[in-house]
Amino acid sequence: QKLKQLNQFPDFNNYLIFVLTRLKSEDEPTRSLSGLILKNNVKAHYQSFPQPVAEFIKQECLNNIGDASSLIRATIGILITTIASKGELQMWPELLPQLCNLLNSEDYNTCEGAFGALQKICEDSSELLDSDALNRPLNIMIPKFLQFFKHCSPKIRSHAIACVNQFIMDRAQALMENIDTFIEHLFALAVDEDPEVRKNVCRALVMLLEVRIDRLIPHMHSIIQYMLQRTQDSDENVALEACEFWLTLAEQPICKEVLTSHLVQLIPILVNGMKYSEIDIILLKGDVEEDEAIPDSEQDIKPRFHKSRTVTLQHEEERPQDPDDAEDEDDDDTLSDWNLRKCSAAALDVLANVFREELLPHLLPLLKELLFHPEWVIKESGILVLGAIAEGCMQGMVPYLPELIPHLIQCLSDKKALVRSIACWTLSRYAHWVVSQPPDMYLKPLMTELLKRILDSNKRVQEAACSAFATLEEEACTELVPYLSFILDTLVFAFGKYQHKNLLILYDAIGTLADSVGHHLNQPEYIQKLMPPLIQKWNELKDEDKDLFPLLECLSSVATALQSGFLPYCEPVYQRCVTLVQKTLAQAMMYNQHPEQYEAPDKDFMIVALDLLSGLAEGLGCHVEQLVARSNIMTLLFQCMQDTMPEVRQSSFALLGDLTKACFVHVKPCIAEFMPILGTNLNPEFISMQPYVQMVLNNLVEIINRPNTPKTLLENTGEAGGMAGTPAITIGRLGFVCPQEVAPMLQQFIRPWCTSLRNIRDNEEKDSAFRGICVMIGVNPGGVVQDFIFFCDAVASWVSPKDDLRDMFYKILHGFKDQVGEENWQQFSEQFPPLLKDRLAAFYGV
Repeated sequence: QKLKQLNQFPDFNNYLIFVLTRLKSEDEPTRSLSGLILKNNVKAHYQSFPQPVAEFIKQECLNNIGDASSLIRATIGILITTIASKGELQMWPELLPQLCNLLNSEDYNTCEGAFGALQKICEDSSELLDSDALNRPLNIMIPKFLQFFKHCSPKIRSHAIACVNQFIMDRAQALMENIDTFIEHLFALAVDEDPEVRKNVCRALVMLLEVRIDRLIPHMHSIIQYMLQRTQDSDENVALEACEFWLTLAEQPICKEVLTSHLVQLIPILVNGMKYSEIDIILLKGDVEEDEAIPDSEQDIKPRFHKSRTVTLQHEEERPQDPDDAEDEDDDDTLSDWNLRKCSAAALDVLANVFREELLPHLLPLLKELLFHPEWVIKESGILVLGAIAEGCMQGMVPYLPELIPHLIQCLSDKKALVRSIACWTLSRYAHWVVSQPPDMYLKPLMTELLKRILDSNKRVQEAACSAFATLEEEACTELVPYLSFILDTLVFAFGKYQHKNLLILYDAIGTLADSVGHHLNQPEYIQKLMPPLIQKWNELKDEDKDLFPLLECLSSVATALQSGFLPYCEPVYQRCVTLVQKTLAQAMMYNQHPEQYEAPDKDFMIVALDLLSGLAEGLGCHVEQLVARSNIMTLLFQCMQDTMPEVRQSSFALLGDLTKACFVHVKPCIAEFMPILGTNLNPEFISMQPYVQMVLNNLVEIINRPNTPKTLLENTGEAGGMAGTPAITIGRLGFVCPQEVAPMLQQFIRPWCTSLRNIRDNEEKDSAFRGICVMIGVNPGGVVQDFIFFCDAVASWVSPKDDLRDMFYKILHGFKDQVGEENWQQFSEQFPPLLKDRLAAFYGV
């Protein structure tokens, strides 16, 4: 409140900068804090600073960038870049020249402070710096930065590389012109003793590999040798940057050619990087075995992003291929960050996909040693290696699997939780092979052990087992049917046992089970096991609780699988979904009208509810009719279809499709209102419409042929045109996106189509509809012959079509004229009203 009050005084910000730059008697943290408060003020309302105040702040920043304290220098640097990013780079023309000038200062602090500020500006405004808006300052800056690669201070060398690195990915012109000097200078720094410099050199080489591999190829052998050393750097940050090199190299076509001879060195280095470090084990509480009774802390549970059921991704994307964070959520922030173990595992994974079986001679001897090692950390890393190569080396691994899979199943009961959890993940990577063998050999023992792990006393193991089981379900599908009773007992028991975070993964495992076994789940004994705990959770959760998302997704799969078996539960579930949609729409409306008073709604509630309604419509079929009859879902759907968010529209179109199949009687009265909305969403990038075209088209043709459309040109005075205008536009758009499907029906609608669109003024909608008609005439010219006069009239209704559309008209008119011959054309055009004749002659020369 005090800060708010002080901000009423225009020169309050002068005091803040004064404390930061001049009040040397205060301690550094206080001065720095004053600068950070000022930075927040700049962010919030720099535009309203009086001119003298803004000028004073800018001047003070530049005069004091060389303060003796590195904390104060860094704070001033942050302040400068915040002002610059407020659109002020254009308004502060002296900033960049002055900072570049200060780099030449004999005083280390001044040089370092200026470089720190420049690095922040390069990070924040790299695109702007490489644009004409500022008169291309990079032409001066990049050569300048390159001079400092040889500076005696490691901090300054590091700043200089970091500044240039900002411009690699965008291939800034000024950098590309100096690229050889840049690479030469980087090589000169290869043996730098400073870890920060080595890290920035590695980062530069990784990015160059992506954008300018042509320049690195001549030196590839020595770059690889360098990166092999750096991947083993004593500083983990350097090792991590270097390890990225192998990930990037694997995506390049030349990977195999340049790397084959180095595999013998590289593979042991990557495998060695896959061990947990001592710090990881401490952070992961690797020696805590039983933690199932400890409640989850809420910040561990990262937000989930809902995936619409109309877009089912590959399972790879749904379940991240990273064993350490099955749902990308971790027990500790430091661990969920990318680290050397994860990067090494990812690199081995992609290299296995490049080299396939050729990797195994380098790996198998190592694996033998690791997998049976007495030290658990080493054994654990061996199991991770085995999982990482599963995809790429599957063929070559097959002979070893009959021995390895039983060993891994045994590791599921290891006394170390981290070994049990990694074994879950690795086994899931071989699920495809397990399922291809006779079920009693591996599937049954694996399933039995995984189900025990789902009830493990360690939360990380529960999580890994649940995710692995979901993968196994996807692979095994109906192979699981004989074990359903046993599986459901375990999953239901877990409900009472799990803390918050794992419950969310349990829902996924149940939903996947329903997707995998389908209608086999529709047995009274299974329904009695599964539904009570799900409905109990459903009743416990409030409408505002985000835990509804995974539960709704799960129920959507269950409803689809149970079909009529879901009937006893459908009423409350259906009602609540409608309520969720209604509440979200209402909240969105309030927010749009008074954004300062109301919060924006979380539209995921609406998306997930629409998807569950789709699941109900699909599962219950015609039984959903009574529920729809007693609710206002069609009205709500009309609003959802016009939502600004594409995902909301997409889920509402999917539901419309399911309701059209399940209870058309309720959809039919709304068709005239819905069609135009469907029409405006026929953007080929959005969605593939082919499956819906036939269904939609018949209705549109029926509407457009209603009796009030005139039968001859002369009657067409304009009153009737409005009614059929929108369906006509929709037909035109449909024809543009799917001409093969629509063109065969041309003859059935071309006359009313033309008469209804001739009365609409030129606009974008009319433009897109006419493009569609022209494309369809190209596919089916015969369909327009009998009504060609109506087409001519519609073309003449354009005052100023775009050039390319005018060309389309010209080609069709002249094509028709050439086809029938001069004499027939003369007879034909005699029927034209005089105005039409004149316009076509004037515009199209026919």
